[in-house]
Amino acid sequence: MSEYYNSKRSSGMYDPNIHGVDSKEKKPFRLSRSKIDLFLNCPRCFYFDRKLGIGRPPGFPFSLNSAVDKLLKKEFDLHRANGTKHPLIEAYGLDAIPFNHKDMDMWRDSLRRGITFLHEPTNLMITGGVDDVWVSPDGELIIVDYKATSKESEVSLDAEWQIGYKRQMEMYQWLFRRNGFKVSNTGYFVYCNGDADKEAFDGKLEFDIKLIPYTGDDSWVEKTIFDAYKCLNSDTIPEADGNCDYCNYIESVRNDTDLSLKKKVKVKKE
Repeated sequence: MSEYYNSKRSSGMYDPNIHGVDSKEKKPFRLSRSKIDLFLNCPRCFYFDRKLGIGRPPGFPFSLNSAVDKLLKKEFDLHRANGTKHPLIEAYGLDAIPFNHKDMDMWRDSLRRGITFLHEPTNLMITGGVDDVWVSPDGELIIVDYKATSKESEVSLDAEWQIGYKRQMEMYQWLFRRNGFKVSNTGYFVYCNGDADKEAFDGKLEFDIKLIPYTGDDSWVEKTIFDAYKCLNSDTIPEADGNCDYCNYIESVRNDTDLSLKKKVKVKKE
């Protein structure tokens, strides 16, 4: 992995003298939805990443998930252009259609732009890339996120680790509200579950698609942005989180290395 992973980067880092609210330049600092989630999971890893330029080793891309995501967008876009209901929306009895807006492609592009909002008290430009947006007859937007997996049991949002999915939904709801849109508290996950019980592969993988509603609460977002800003402006690295696998790994390596060095010194003295 070392040939693909540069452990320290020189760009995309927070500098209080450039990005701080009291700095001369006061240049907005882009902080993505995923980095806010990183802060909530582990402030220490967040600090290393956004302040010191040392990110976690990247995971390998899930190409199959990306393919499902791309195909779903194409499918819903056909109905978006025609102003019609997708059969999945119809099947679940929702009175909504895909939202046809000139900025839809931009909102989806999290790397270049996404949907953004400048949080003036912290000078942080909060960003996120949404999968889809539907709209009800009264103009209320419904945030939609696509997920893909393959498991024998029924898909749900009950697992503890799926708190990240829920925060993702709530972050998007917050962003659209800050952009002046009326947004429903209820968003939906289009959850695709690959069926591995077929008798033969036959060159295709079939999915069971389930629409899972989720009632979001974005009241945590504002405080979290202030907390992340405080972290970025601190000169002290946050303490390691005992629940963070990355921090635990680093601490284990450090302890084992120190122990090995002590043993070598002892052997040489003898």
